[in-house]
Amino acid sequence: MKASRRAEPPPRLDPTRLPRHVAIIMDGNGRWARRRGLPRTEGHRAGREAVRRTLEACRDLSIEYLTLYAFSTENWRRPADEVEELLLLLHEFVAAEADDLERNGIRLHISGDLDHLPEAIAAKLREVMARTCGNTRLVLNCALNYGGRAELLQAVRRLAEDAAAGRVAPAAIDDATFARYLYTDGLPDPDLLIRTGGEQRISNFLLWQIAYTELYFSDVYWPDFDATHLAAAVEAFQGRRRRFGGVDVG
Repeated sequence: MKASRRAEPPPRLDPTRLPRHVAIIMDGNGRWARRRGLPRTEGHRAGREAVRRTLEACRDLSIEYLTLYAFSTENWRRPADEVEELLLLLHEFVAAEADDLERNGIRLHISGDLDHLPEAIAAKLREVMARTCGNTRLVLNCALNYGGRAELLQAVRRLAEDAAAGRVAPAAIDDATFARYLYTDGLPDPDLLIRTGGEQRISNFLLWQIAYTELYFSDVYWPDFDATHLAAAVEAFQGRRRRFGGVDVG
């Protein structure tokens, strides 16, 4: 991701009501490729460019957190050659973008089970997380080897262990306590969740965190997603009245 001149929010957007945290389910790579008579892997490669564009657009809008659903626990069920290609692209992207992430003040955070990824990929991810841990301009949270139910189960197990050991009083467990056991500990819940590709489902993504998140579904396939599409989603977000089960917020 190349450095660019700081852009102003599009005129139709209210700079005082931008979402702090945007999460994206990046869907449609395979269908994008199929429409062009290309193998699915080419769709994943084109999707990598969309990640770069979206990171830059979020940075220009001063969005503080971007979470991308990059590889789910269910993705292991795909054909072995496609899984291998996805993991290769992941390794290539992190290696290629590490310097730019560091230079542009972007901190890499991973939500998911790194221990069951190939060792070389996990090592590279940990290296880049360490290199960028002091960056504060934007947090790129990649959901890798991630599943919402698996996240909740591991949180419950860890919390139960701490309660059994006397480190946590069961009566004192509240939302904030439980959230500390999630992969997203330290990150705010998403304000806006975007899903590309025309499907309208959550697909086991951030099940706890999106309790009050605004949902936006786009027909655009992920490889075609750009700053204009992000702005359209943010504009829709700004047109909604957020009540959080009670009074209006914005």
